[in-house]
Amino acid sequence: MNKALQIHPDISALPLFRNAVVTIGTFDGVHTGHKQIIKQLKEEAKHINGETVIVTFSPHPRKIVNPGATIELLNTPEEKAALLAAEGIDHLVIVPFTKTFAEQPASEYITVFLQGRLHPRTVIIGYDHRFGKNREGNYLMLEAFSARCGFEVKEIPEKVLLETAVSSTRIRKAIAGGDIATANALLGYDYFFEGTVVDGNKLGRTLGYPTANIQPSDPEKLIPGFGIYTVEVEVKGKRYGGMMSIGTRPTIDDSKTRTIEVNIFDFTDDIYGEPIKVYIKAYLRPELKFDGLDALKDQLALDKEDSLRILRK
Repeated sequence: MNKALQIHPDISALPLFRNAVVTIGTFDGVHTGHKQIIKQLKEEAKHINGETVIVTFSPHPRKIVNPGATIELLNTPEEKAALLAAEGIDHLVIVPFTKTFAEQPASEYITVFLQGRLHPRTVIIGYDHRFGKNREGNYLMLEAFSARCGFEVKEIPEKVLLETAVSSTRIRKAIAGGDIATANALLGYDYFFEGTVVDGNKLGRTLGYPTANIQPSDPEKLIPGFGIYTVEVEVKGKRYGGMMSIGTRPTIDDSKTRTIEVNIFDFTDDIYGEPIKVYIKAYLRPELKFDGLDALKDQLALDKEDSLRILRK
């Protein structure tokens, strides 16, 4: 049985890890590519009776290096921690990423941060890993410092690194474009997001398909593109099937602002203000403008049939 993941948000108060096997990265998505790196990390730790340590950053480094950049994350920090815990990682070190941290000399990054804070026995890193001011530090520099700093450097295979980078890019594009089948296959789990149920116009109730309007919890979390989806939702500790619409409701009011609405099957509870978690199972169709509410209602009946068939699988 795996020990519980220990999360360390204060790098000035880290414990002394046992034969720490360390890797560094954003690990956004904790997808199938990342799991190859995690496998290598765990195998090395087992070999030397060590502990696995993943170092990641908050906020995302791109926000500090390029303040105007739009960030669309596959995971919130809490989601990432839960996914890494499920993979059996021992420690997650969350480094506050600041301009000062980004601009420290590469040699200082190695001696003060890496050696001084983490005391690694082994560092597993990609050949393309860059660090320190002007990104002057690299894999060769780590190797050059390793003997005097008392750690070994091991390389993540180029093939794994390439797959990981390609996966992250493809997953984001797939989710944004509604290609949920590709996204879920690359993630190794159903893509999900969390939010709060907020007040809506309650028109769905008059159509026979009451919906929960969702306000996502984290504005940086990537939300799928416009369309109709088959979903499962977790609310009040239970999981239900349903269908979700993301878009501007062109048949009803063409609101110009995005709405996220879920019709939860076989569910009648009042859940305004409740937290809700949505797992996206499949993309059904694009958002369409119908010729009146009767036509929309007929289509919703077909969407529900399709969703129930998908959920039964």
